Amino acid sequence: MASLESIVMQMKSNPNGVRFRDLCKVCDAWFGMARNNGSSHRVYRTPWKGDPRINIQKKKGMAKAYQVRQVLNAIALIEERNGKGTG
Repeated sequence: MASLESIVMQMKSNPNGVRFRDLCKVCDAWFGMARNNGSSHRVYRTPWKGDPRINIQKKKGMAKAYQVRQVLNAIALIEERNGKGTG
């Protein structure tokens, strides 16, 4: 099973080639459990105001690239707010 760090590195290098289950694993670790779980969509809460959601969906077992980039942006924002640099 791939580690979170290796999945995030893969997400950064190739957002088009990310498995949905790997994206879910990263989102679970960073944002907590999804609000809904039984369909092709999963919705996660983020710690800021405005649009405090990350919505990801499965397409033939893969994550959508633009949603992978949204997750990466949200992780970078969380790291910035926590005083950590992004890798």
